[in-house]
Amino acid sequence: MSSTEKCVAEARGLKYDSDKLLVTLVSPEFVEGVAEVLTFGAKKYAPNSWQTVEDGKRRYEDALYRHWLSYLRGEETDKESGLSHLKHIACNAMFLLYLNKKETK
Repeated sequence: MSSTEKCVAEARGLKYDSDKLLVTLVSPEFVEGVAEVLTFGAKKYAPNSWQTVEDGKRRYEDALYRHWLSYLRGEETDKESGLSHLKHIACNAMFLLYLNKKETK
């Protein structure tokens, strides 16, 4: 490599991220949808209170399933929040991922 080629390569900079998650593959609509449900919950209860709900795993499994059944019946939005049942399902799945990880520690 000539000194000019080396300078050009160094000027471009290096960043080793080939083994890192491609978080930009997650749709912004998905992230916003979960945030909408979390915001609704934070106003109704308190921010992050979902993390300390007693028997949370079972209760969020039930909630996810109720939203799923409503969606399967053709109901697009939750009557209480006015948000999509699919957004609630995504949020409940996030809760379960968090609780499962916490459980395995």
